[in-house]
Amino acid sequence: MMNRKMMRQAQQLQNRLAKAQQELEEMTVEGSAGGGVVRVTMTGKQEVTSVIIEPEAAEDIDLLQDLVAAAVNDASTRTQELAAAKMGAATGGLNIPGLF
Repeated sequence: MMNRKMMRQAQQLQNRLAKAQQELEEMTVEGSAGGGVVRVTMTGKQEVTSVIIEPEAAEDIDLLQDLVAAAVNDASTRTQELAAAKMGAATGGLNIPGLF
């Protein structure tokens, strides 16, 4: 049976995690490839909100496809790093399996 102090601490942790999750959903990151000729903006929920392609990237479709994939992967990696940092701060560094 949990004592009141433990219950209060668990509630505080839950509140911090919920706040961190909300902040993540509102944040955006930008991934890029080809020296910035392809840029992808992604939310903390990993939803792509913008793709910018400079005209010179459109000259080679195969290369463009690779650059778009690389920019999306870069943005995805950045959101994962952001989530890990945000959630790590919210948990005080505790490693909670399955959290992120």
